[in-house]
Amino acid sequence: MTAGSPDLLEAIVGATRARVASSQAREARPALERRAMERSPDGAGFVAALSRMDRVNVIAECKRRSPSRGILRAAYEPAHIASGYERAGAAAISVLTEPGFFDGSLAHLESVRAAVRIPLLRKDFIVDDYQLLEARAAGADAILLIVAALNDADLRRLAAAADQLGLAALVEVHSAQECERALACTGGDKPSTFAPCATADKSGLSVVIGVNNRNLRTLQVDLEASHVIARSLPRDVVAISESGLKTPDDLRAMTSLGYKAFLIGERFMVAPDPGAALAHLLESLKQGSPASPERGARPGPGLVPSRREPV
Repeated sequence: MTAGSPDLLEAIVGATRARVASSQAREARPALERRAMERSPDGAGFVAALSRMDRVNVIAECKRRSPSRGILRAAYEPAHIASGYERAGAAAISVLTEPGFFDGSLAHLESVRAAVRIPLLRKDFIVDDYQLLEARAAGADAILLIVAALNDADLRRLAAAADQLGLAALVEVHSAQECERALACTGGDKPSTFAPCATADKSGLSVVIGVNNRNLRTLQVDLEASHVIARSLPRDVVAISESGLKTPDDLRAMTSLGYKAFLIGERFMVAPDPGAALAHLLESLKQGSPASPERGARPGPGLVPSRREPV
C-alpha cells in the first residue's frame, strides 16, 4: 500500500485487526492483564501536562517511517531520541507502535518508558481493548483513538475501557462532524460530566481532543482543519493540533484559536538532532508579546508574534 492508494486508513485498520488476532494467539489475555497491572499509568498526568499555561506544550513524536514520506530516520533509536526530547522540554512523547506502515513496535514504547519520566502516548490504530492492555503493559499513559476508524459504540467502549485502566485517551478528529461524534461519545459536549483537566474527580473520562490536519485516508495535509474545528470545541476541552505544523508562526496561530498543545513528529525526525530541533522551536517562541486567543484559552508566555521561520 502506498500513499496514493485509495483509503489508506481502511488498509491500516484491516492490518491492525489481523495483528491483534495474532498477538492474542501468542499471549493470552490473562497473562497480558497480569503484566499490565504491574504498571501504574498516569493518564491524569498526561492531560495535565498538555494543559499547562506556563509553557508551550509540545508532544514530540518518535517514528521511524511514515506512509507519505517513507523512511524518516534510518538510524532510529527511540530511547535516545526521547531522552533528547525530555531534556529539551517536551510536555509528552508520542511513540509509534504500528509495525506495517510506520515501522513501530511495542518494544520501542518499552524502551522509551525506561528512558524518560514524562507522559507517553501509544500512537497506533486502536481497535480492540486488548491493545489497551498492551499499551499499559508497555508503559503508556495515554492511547490514541481515531474517530474515523471507529463506530460510536466502539469509541465509547474503548474510551471507557482506557479510563478504567488509568489511561488517557487522545481522541483524534479531522472534520467538524467527527468532532461532534468525539464530544458526544466521550461526554465532552456535557461539561458537567466531562473532566478535561483529569483531576482526581472520576466523574468523567480523561480525554484530549486531537485535531489531525492530515487526512488519514489520502494523507493530504491542510491546516484549515484546525481552524474549522476550533469553532466546534467547548472552551473547557483540552484540544491539540497535529500534523503539518512547520513554523513557530503555525503554533502561534493555533494557540490564538485556543489549542493548548501541539503534536509534532516528522519535522523533528528528519533533523540531525531531534531534541535540538525541539529546543530551537521552544526557544524561538519566547520572543515578543503573547498573541490573543479566540477560543478563550490563554497562550503560554512563549507563543508570540514573530517573523515566519522554519522549525
